[in-house]
Amino acid sequence: MDILIIDDEKIIRDAVSQLVEDQGHYAETAEDAATALQMLKGAQYDVVLLDVNLGGENGLELLLEIQRKHPALAVVVFTAAATIKLSVEAMRLGALDFLEKPFTPEHLGIVLARVQKHRQLATRVADLQTQVAGHTPEPVFESETPAVRAVLDVLFRAAGTSASVLILGESGTGKSVVARAVHQRSTRADKSFVTVNCPSLSRELLESDLFGHVRGSFTGAFKDHWGKVKAAEGGTLFLDEIGELPLEIQPKLLRLLQDREYERLGDNSSRTADVRIIAATNCDLAKGVAAGRFREDLFYRLNVITVEMPPLRARPADLARFSEQFLLFFARQCGRPLKGFDAGARKRLMAHSWPGNLRELRNAIERAVILAPGDLITAADLPDSTQPAGDPAAAGGATLGGMVSLDALEGAHLRAVLARTPSLAAAAEVLGIDQATLYRKRKKMGLDAES
Repeated sequence: MDILIIDDEKIIRDAVSQLVEDQGHYAETAEDAATALQMLKGAQYDVVLLDVNLGGENGLELLLEIQRKHPALAVVVFTAAATIKLSVEAMRLGALDFLEKPFTPEHLGIVLARVQKHRQLATRVADLQTQVAGHTPEPVFESETPAVRAVLDVLFRAAGTSASVLILGESGTGKSVVARAVHQRSTRADKSFVTVNCPSLSRELLESDLFGHVRGSFTGAFKDHWGKVKAAEGGTLFLDEIGELPLEIQPKLLRLLQDREYERLGDNSSRTADVRIIAATNCDLAKGVAAGRFREDLFYRLNVITVEMPPLRARPADLARFSEQFLLFFARQCGRPLKGFDAGARKRLMAHSWPGNLRELRNAIERAVILAPGDLITAADLPDSTQPAGDPAAAGGATLGGMVSLDALEGAHLRAVLARTPSLAAAAEVLGIDQATLYRKRKKMGLDAES
């Protein structure tokens, strides 16, 4: 955790900083209220250790100010003049805990562990609220297709182990959804599920995001940072689109998988990690190995439990039911009394190849529910992209010289290239842009909501 220590005595600040860092956390200090508030404004901290007596200032007044400006920030109050009345008052004003000086390293460790548990619980509650608020049906878990049922059976039988899991499949087939489901069925379900999007950042920033860094390790590294490996401690680390992981980072990931050890950028100290690795990709990793883009030893280390999510076009028995589920959900969400699809809409849904898989289907049904003028969804209510490939109006008429915006033309071109290339790396090469730029464009256009 990143911890801010506020105390007017330098000897106390230094001593507590040392104790905090000895327990594996990062500490910064402030000597008065003004400095502390300025530091809180410019950086994010996980917890504040606040002395009640700040020279001529009242620490409880600062506590109130912190609560007002940073209501989610945990504050632990400490003082040498501890009384029951003061403790009660501090807790009433919003302090999470109370420490009496002098305190032992063990006592500090207990309090910080309690803060960490509180943060994990708050994060879990926030995740659940987000899931409830944006909940849509997860048809990926219901299937009349034997191949899908076999995949889910393997995943859920492996969920209770610590074995690495590799999920293959096209974009939009629900890889991230089933990865989270594996975590929720594991013994680590009460810990964090942390996602790393491998193609989203430059090599240096991705390495920092994954493993963390120490202050000064690269330009812009103004403070120590714990990466997502640390954030996933005890839980699951989900590596999305691992086929795009830069070659320079792959040996470090291999070490994490084999030895459960890693180092932060700019740090020579090895650290241990208790994390379960689940990886996903739409790339052919075997071809990546043959081409020298992916380490063979890392591929075999990941390839313990491997499954492939079938594309939606290989699940015709599921498509009609999925469409009905999405229709019912969005009709209820939008307050539209829709009765279903007419024959033309059903025919068009079944005829489309759905290169974007479940994500594309979900978006198409949501759009149709919003725009349908009648009580039945017709073929005309479905997106133009679902028209037959030879139709000149396909992709919204997004052809060269067509009366469409540059954004629409770019979106249609991106969809077409992504559908015809085996990986983001290949698509980026065709488009003449780097993978990070392609990743951001996909995300902006809603092509990256699931993996």
